[in-house]
Formats: sequence, structure tokens, C-alpha cells
Amino acid sequence: MPITVTAPRGVLTARGEREILPALTAALAEVSGGADNDFFTGIIGGSVHLLPPEDIYAGGENRPIVMVELKLPNIGLPDPDARAAFITAATNIVAGLTAAGHRREDIWVNILNALDGAWGIGGRAYTGEALIAAVTAAAN
Repeated sequence: MPITVTAPRGVLTARGEREILPALTAALAEVSGGADNDFFTGIIGGSVHLLPPEDIYAGGENRPIVMVELKLPNIGLPDPDARAAFITAATNIVAGLTAAGHRREDIWVNILNALDGAWGIGGRAYTGEALIAAVTAAAN
């Protein structure tokens, strides 16, 4: 489940640049109920993209937006409450890892779901049913 963080260089603190993906990974695992499942946490990955500040825009204006994009199977965060919980957790994490004065309104979180069978790792496309079976088998 890839997490992509895009931020203007200098908005995340040095600690934030190092800790944002582990913290977002832990938040997703917690919200999803998979925090104690090695298979589940092992399929959460991501990247941090730090761009020149002049390359980030919102509303057609240069603005220091930090964007968190999560891509996951359609069974992940299956209802509005779960999605809202991740959005709140991710926003709080980013807020704690940005430079002083960065506004919460400049933290955006986007969740994208892959269609059933359109998400995979290592050349294997997982349906929701197959992914649940793999997570369940890892818990036993």
C-alpha cells in the first residue's frame, strides 16, 4: 500500500523527513487493525518527494502544501469512518513533523482505492479475498 508524501523542501523538519513514512505506516496499520500483523505492515511502503518550494501550488498560487496520497486495495479503509480516522491521523502526524508556523489547512490527504484485483506485489495481483486470506494466514 504505497504512501506518497510530496512537500516543499524545508517544510518538513529534518526529523520529519526521516520519520514521516514510518509514522504514516504505523497509523495506517493501526487504523486498519493490522498493527500486529507482519504481512500487513510489510506491504505498506512509500516515498517522500521534496520539491523546490516554487514548484508547489494550490488554488493556482504558490503555497506550501504537504500532500499525503495513500493507494490501497478497495478493501482497505472500507468505510467513511476508517478513511476519516486515517485522514485525521495523517494530518496530525504531518502537523507534528513540519516547521513552526505551517498551517493545518496546508496539509492534504488523499486516499485512492484500486479495483478488485488491480493491486499487487511481486507480480501477484491480489483480489480483496486473496489479500484478506494472506493477512489472516500471517496472523495465525
